[in-house]
Amino acid sequence: MTSANHLRIVFVSTLFLAVFLLGSIFAKRIAPAVVEPVIHEGVRYVAPNDDGRRAYIEAWDVYTKKLWDLTVFTNRIDPKLEEDVQWVFISELSLRDGTLIVKSERGTTYQVDLRTRAITGCIAAQSPAPGETGHPNDIPELIDRAITDGSFAKNYDVSFHMNPFYLRGDFNGDGKINVAVLVKQRFTGKVGIAIINGASDKITILGAGTVIGNGGDNFEWMDSWEIYSKDRMTNGTSVAKLRGDALLVSKSEAASALIYWNGKRYVWLQQGD
Repeated sequence: MTSANHLRIVFVSTLFLAVFLLGSIFAKRIAPAVVEPVIHEGVRYVAPNDDGRRAYIEAWDVYTKKLWDLTVFTNRIDPKLEEDVQWVFISELSLRDGTLIVKSERGTTYQVDLRTRAITGCIAAQSPAPGETGHPNDIPELIDRAITDGSFAKNYDVSFHMNPFYLRGDFNGDGKINVAVLVKQRFTGKVGIAIINGASDKITILGAGTVIGNGGDNFEWMDSWEIYSKDRMTNGTSVAKLRGDALLVSKSEAASALIYWNGKRYVWLQQGD
């Protein structure tokens, strides 16, 4: 074998090995961080980080008895790509005024009401430009199931034009956590809210082409929304007692309204001009 041929074989072998090693490096993600638990009123909150498709927290009492677990977000997996590089885990837990703050590796922050277990999410990093529809990987499980449903996906897109783009609460008072998510009707571009029933996965569309009260069929006017707890006082309204959590939707320095479940359907209660 000539010296030139020998060098050529060595070079090709080295190149092949380098490509193989680089592929292995980029195809595999590093292990998630070990998240420091948070203790509040005798309950220890932990993030196991043992499931790449589901990021969840667990609540344990001081006697090491598991009380409950709660999925904070799920990771939508593209089958064309390596699965593990698509996993997003919880990176940090903290406490603020009785609310558990959960931060994902992508910088998304979620707030968990430890009393009701309602979750609100706010995209703190990698947000799309204003008016642009993106698709962050870490989205709640109920939304993930909804957007893979043929009838919903055919007519609506999840909209990320406002933070938070979804809220969680017990909207119909059945004790199950539901999700309200901003959506946009594909054919008209009209904006609204989809409420996903946590027990049945049934989806109710408000706005986005479906009229409700003074809100009309397009919520493009809305620039803020929040959970209005069922335990919150409803003084000044015609609602004596809410069956479940309500949605308070608002236009800055203008109108606001409550959207709540009356036992049969979601209704609109105007709060301002």
